[in-house]
Amino acid sequence: MAKSLAEMRQRVCDANKSLPEHGLVKFTWGNVSEVDREAGLIVIKPSGVDYDKLTPENMVVTDLDGNIVEGDLNPSSDLPTHVELYKAWPEIGGIVHTHSTEAVGWAQAGRDIPFYGTTHADYFYGPVPCARSLTADEVNSAYEKETGTVIIEEFANRGLDPVAVPGIVVRNHGPFTWGKDPAQAVYHAVVLEEVAKMNRFTEQINPRVEPAPKYIMDKHYLRKHGPNAYYGQKGDNH
Repeated sequence: MAKSLAEMRQRVCDANKSLPEHGLVKFTWGNVSEVDREAGLIVIKPSGVDYDKLTPENMVVTDLDGNIVEGDLNPSSDLPTHVELYKAWPEIGGIVHTHSTEAVGWAQAGRDIPFYGTTHADYFYGPVPCARSLTADEVNSAYEKETGTVIIEEFANRGLDPVAVPGIVVRNHGPFTWGKDPAQAVYHAVVLEEVAKMNRFTEQINPRVEPAPKYIMDKHYLRKHGPNAYYGQKGDNH
C-alpha cells in the first residue's frame, strides 16, 4: 500500500530536525530522505535550509530518478546518492548523510570502523566499511551519483548485506546510514557516530587492541535481529 505523502513529509521533516538534536550536524551539513517505491516518490530535505526552518511543506518530493515532482526549493545536493542506493537496495526505506565529527575522522583516515565490542554488534554485523575515494573522473562527471555507485561497489566487493551493515563511511567524505524508514536510519547514524567515538578512545588507550571475538558479535547481533531475537518488546523499531 502506498504511503500518505503528507505523512512522508512529516516523517522526513522530523527526522531531519532530529539530526542537530542528536549532535550529528552543524549548520546544514546533513540530510534525510524516505522512499515510497509503490508511489514512485522520494521525499528529502531542501538544500542548504536551516533545520529550524524546516517544515513538512518545504520538504522536496521527487520521482525515483530525482526529478522534482513537488516543491519550490532545490532538493539536497546529495539526492543523487540517495537515488542510487534506493535503486540498488530495495530493502531500505530511509537514508541519512551527515558530516558527524567522529565518523568523518575514520572516513578521512581511510579506515573501516572495527568491531571492538557489543555496542557495535547490536546494530552492525561486522566492521563499518570505509569505501574508497572517488576518482577525479568520478568527481568531475557526476559526483553525488558516483558517490552512491562507490558505496554500492564496496558492499558488492565485500559481499555485505546492507540490512546487516546499515552504514558506511566514504573515504575523504563522511558517513551514510540507512534503515527501513527515516527514523531507523537516524538511529543508525547515532549509533555509528557513538561507535566511532568509542573506537577512537579504545585505540588511544590500547593501540594494539584486537577486534572482539566473532561469537560476541553473533550473540549481540542475533539477539536483536535474528529469527530467534529476544531483545526488547514486540513492535519495537530498534
